[in-house]
Amino acid sequence: MQISTDCWRASNEGDEQDKAAWLKAKRAEEQTASEAWSEQYRMPPLEGTERAVPRGVRCRHQILANAYTALVTEGTASEAEWAESARTVTRAGWWIDQRSSEPEDLAELLQAATGADRPTENPFF
Repeated sequence: MQISTDCWRASNEGDEQDKAAWLKAKRAEEQTASEAWSEQYRMPPLEGTERAVPRGVRCRHQILANAYTALVTEGTASEAEWAESARTVTRAGWWIDQRSSEPEDLAELLQAATGADRPTENPFF
């Protein structure tokens, strides 16, 4: 027996609302953790659109947390090296674009960042 499309939609409508509420709560939790992390490590505010900045903050947190594990905890980089170059890139879109990158590639990606990705003011904040 095959269920009609209307019946299927009606039976799954509650699931979609639950999923949307769960996702919204999860994003809010991630955003709070990312903002606290950014403050703890004195990361500069990101520049971008109203939608890009919060996502960029989450991506930067995720990228740098993974890179810390790979480069500092398991690798040979120092904590100062790990964070200092990351502070120079303040364009939210850059962090969003790098969200799928490998932690080992972070140093090279930061070096390749263009002037558009960096602020024109003093990068040593």
